[in-house]
Amino acid sequence: AMALCLKQVFNKDKTFRPRKKFEPGTQRFELYKKAQASLKSGLDLKAVVQLPPGESINDWIAVHVVDFFNRINLIYGTMSEYCTEKSCPIMSGGLKYEYRWQDDSKYKKPTKLSAPQYMCMLMDWIEMLINNEDIFPTRIGVPFPKQFQQVCTKILTRLFRVFVHVYIHHFDSIINMGAEAHVNTCYKHFYYFIREFSLVDHRELEPLVRMPQGWGG
Repeated sequence: AMALCLKQVFNKDKTFRPRKKFEPGTQRFELYKKAQASLKSGLDLKAVVQLPPGESINDWIAVHVVDFFNRINLIYGTMSEYCTEKSCPIMSGGLKYEYRWQDDSKYKKPTKLSAPQYMCMLMDWIEMLINNEDIFPTRIGVPFPKQFQQVCTKILTRLFRVFVHVYIHHFDSIINMGAEAHVNTCYKHFYYFIREFSLVDHRELEPLVRMPQGWGG
């Protein structure tokens, strides 16, 4: 089913974002391989997210932020035909939660956007940050900036909102596409990661406290 989803994404007119990759031979590439291997080994996800002994926490966070960006971007890409200006004129998570966009450049004040507009702004904004060497340095020996974890918190908080919107407004589409197990696994992995390092304020997590049936965990 996932192959079918991917095919649908790549056949779309919308330009699909190229995955951000880690350079082979770098520390982060090794960490990424380590994280992927433990993910595939069927280990408990709570164990998978823990910082491996002797590794730098910022490298570990950087690897996961980039990987989650790639994966959530792909999940939203598969849903995007169901998430339109008409179906989702507000970027929301049910009736209680509405998310406004702010980015210090075009939108200096929190601004109401439709869900597809919000998603587009969000993915562009994250892509710009993770490709910025001053924030996500890739060269060996270049230190992370002081505000690195703060930036990651903001990225992950906003990525969490993609899950909120997709689960609350497009859950039937996920099921119809046969992507439920894939989305649930990605969500669980993300959730355990942000909880392990307290990266997202618990108030942000409230919309998904009662997950849809069949989440199993």
